[in-house]
Amino acid sequence: MNNKEKIDDLIKETLSAEEAQFYDELEEQNIIGKMGEVYKGKFGWLAVIMNIITLAAFILMVYCIFQFFNTQETNELIKWSSGAFLCMIVMGMLKLFVWLQMDKNDILRELKRLELQLATLMSRIDK
Repeated sequence: MNNKEKIDDLIKETLSAEEAQFYDELEEQNIIGKMGEVYKGKFGWLAVIMNIITLAAFILMVYCIFQFFNTQETNELIKWSSGAFLCMIVMGMLKLFVWLQMDKNDILRELKRLELQLATLMSRIDK
């Protein structure tokens, strides 16, 4: 048993059943769970809209790539490749926002765990 598990066991021993259940809900999630949390938060609607925009940018990028390969003029090649590159940048920025939201949720979860640990420690000291 490592140090983290020992601390978790000590904390669970001092918590009530309701508090222990809350503490268990604060465990580390897998990537699918983290993605789901992005859509359940306050800005879940924004994440849905961003995914729609990402899908539209991907379709536009594919269209630009097809047009790039179907043209012969240099100016047109530059325009279509610039459009495809711009779509890739838009998709990357929107995905970065989602990853930052996932990171923010992880930080908030750890802060809640820390607050719970401090409250548990304070209750032990008061006794």
